[in-house]
Amino acid sequence: AWAPARWRLTHEPDAAGYAATVQRALDLMARPGAEPLTKIVLSRSLVARAERPIDLGALLPRLAADPAVTAFILPLPDAGGAPRVLAGATPELLLSKQGRQIRSHPLAGSARRQEDATADANAAAALARSDKDRREHAIVADFILDTLAPFCRRLSAPHGTTLFKTRSMWHLGTAIEGELKDEGISSAELAALLHPTPAVCGLPRERAARLIGEIEPHDRGFYAGAVGWCDGRGDGAWHVSIRCAEIAGEQARLYAGAGIVPGSDPWAEAAETGAKYAALLAALGIEMEEKRP
Repeated sequence: AWAPARWRLTHEPDAAGYAATVQRALDLMARPGAEPLTKIVLSRSLVARAERPIDLGALLPRLAADPAVTAFILPLPDAGGAPRVLAGATPELLLSKQGRQIRSHPLAGSARRQEDATADANAAAALARSDKDRREHAIVADFILDTLAPFCRRLSAPHGTTLFKTRSMWHLGTAIEGELKDEGISSAELAALLHPTPAVCGLPRERAARLIGEIEPHDRGFYAGAVGWCDGRGDGAWHVSIRCAEIAGEQARLYAGAGIVPGSDPWAEAAETGAKYAALLAALGIEMEEKRP
């Protein structure tokens, strides 16, 4: 059988603990005289332990079933114990390059998909008109445009901010297209300049990264990094390693994050991170529902 009969789930932290962490970040943002912090992305982790080793061969096609994502299973460095892999189904293109042509498709601002078609359309419409989510998204899109601009003779977001959907989530996305001045710079070099974007870290980047290290209770590992390839000509494609899990033997550690800006609601952000587990949970055959106390 594909799915093990039982899973033991451990939240690090649970929804209440995550909401408290979000509130702490909001308090720091609002503190008079504090270092400026426009946005911070806070993550949490879910450890799922099965009765027997997870079948990676069966997992990959389940991850790839959604045409809106890029699925991957990549070996990780030996840490002792069972061999580790990073498995995921990421919807977010960090950067691709072919010759002089580059593309990026940042996602920030999210809402859970709904089973009922009318409710799903309403969720998408609410996301599209949400001032908080549009502000959160603009921070990311502007950062990528500003970072890539010095390397481009042409750079634009021709369609502006639009809705992007996966099977489990709605996102705000901006498709960015450009033409490089110098074809010699590689996709890996450009991806390294962009990473970590405010979609996974925050702004200012150094301040956000420092605070994440102080208040997140877990190690992110390879979550929110980049997965991809680069050939000898410098062409390649890099995706943000979100909607992912680190798997070793019978254990999977899932990760999910949300962007926090002034005006964020801690419990809404907790619900968003719970929803972002859905793609991996479905692929693993796990049913989970978190309820607000």
